[in-house]
Amino acid sequence: MKKRIIYIAISVAVCLLIGFLSGFATQSSVNEWYTTLNKPSFTPPNELFAPVWTVLYVMMGVAAGVVWSKGYHHIWVKTALYHFVFQLLFNALWSIVFFGLKNPLLALLVILVLLTLIMLTIKWFKVVSKPAAILMVPYLLWVCFAAVLNYKVWELNP
Repeated sequence: MKKRIIYIAISVAVCLLIGFLSGFATQSSVNEWYTTLNKPSFTPPNELFAPVWTVLYVMMGVAAGVVWSKGYHHIWVKTALYHFVFQLLFNALWSIVFFGLKNPLLALLVILVLLTLIMLTIKWFKVVSKPAAILMVPYLLWVCFAAVLNYKVWELNP
């Protein structure tokens, strides 16, 4: 049990760190460039993004920690965690491409890859731990919403 808590704590810290770093790296663009864009009517207020992402990163970290605690020596655990790491990297890459490079079209391509990787991560998490897979579902739904939002921003800002 103690090992599981340590794995969860490390995983949550890594997820929050990735989120913080990608947010920090793109903050000036969020405050300047993003505010000038035409956005769809269903765009959430900017104040909503940080709390939602914080909760999602915590849930992702808990899920990854649960999977990791099942034994990294097991091939299914390794496969699940490899997918998790790749999706986490694409999560950060999206922020860099959308906000840093100010390229909604390329970001749309990145988010489509991200969605695929999240679905694969959920598939492999389910093999190892159904509760871990379930913890990833809100993240999948939020990224689906973000993909639609990304598409509309690209469409509205030719």
